[in-house]
Amino acid sequence: MGLDCSPSFPARRLGAGQPQPHPPPPPPHPPGAVRPAFPARDMAGSSEKAPDSGRGVVLMDNWPGYDLDLFTYPQHYYGDLECVLIPHGIIVDRIERLAKDIMKDIGYHDILVLCVLKGGYKFCADLVEHLKNISRNSDRFVSMKVDFIRLKSYKVFQDWAFLGSSGHPGTHSVDQAGLELIRDAPALLVLRLKNDRSMGEMQIIGGEDLSTLAGKNVLIVEDVVGTGRTMEALLSSIEKYKPNMVKVASLLVKRTARSDSFRPDYAGFEIPDVFVVGYALDYNEYFRDLNHICVINEHGKEKYRI
Repeated sequence: MGLDCSPSFPARRLGAGQPQPHPPPPPPHPPGAVRPAFPARDMAGSSEKAPDSGRGVVLMDNWPGYDLDLFTYPQHYYGDLECVLIPHGIIVDRIERLAKDIMKDIGYHDILVLCVLKGGYKFCADLVEHLKNISRNSDRFVSMKVDFIRLKSYKVFQDWAFLGSSGHPGTHSVDQAGLELIRDAPALLVLRLKNDRSMGEMQIIGGEDLSTLAGKNVLIVEDVVGTGRTMEALLSSIEKYKPNMVKVASLLVKRTARSDSFRPDYAGFEIPDVFVVGYALDYNEYFRDLNHICVINEHGKEKYRI
């Protein structure tokens, strides 16, 4: 329900005796603009139910982003970026709102924050700071403990017969698998994971013994959810230890045809299936010092490819 903005008093008269006209309605969203995935809230109502944060702020597929010349960013990345997809200020404001929604849903219970490194550390730090600010300004203290883990993706191949059979050195691409064959020789196979794909099985590295999660309220903080397979595998591992509650907050959710339809409980932004860097999201350890979330171009991928 929207607010009734009609005046509760008669319109003032102009000199010609005509009533003052109402201002024209605002124009509709231009195509491709950033739009909220939930309807406008009734600020006059008493309900404080949080909107569905599982989708977040939606950036349409035809959203062109912002011109790089409108922002400041490190000079050593000049020529390596396509556009600014999400400016830093919008990221910070959205995280503040996520913190409010999380605190409302969890109900001021103690929280164990599980940060997924490396890309999630900046999002986690800002989110936890906002959660602490809400706790400090409330009548009840909320204890927050932060732990860190890394998820290592890998692929185990059982059948190598199709590789190296020619016995001649060469370079071949296997794009569908996300792998690149660097060298093909009779007794030597060297493979490299393509830098802009994620795939394979998952291994949890670091963090305390997961058995300490038993009975806890766990908030997993991730940078990007793509296919959702990695997060589903992590949740499956955590749920074995019987935590009281598990919620997932992801800064970004990619719309991809490879998705398993997993949705985090809280999402900052839903974005097209593009490769993004900045705000601690990296490409081979570069671009972590970029405050905005940007789309890397092909020149940048080639420049920093390992």
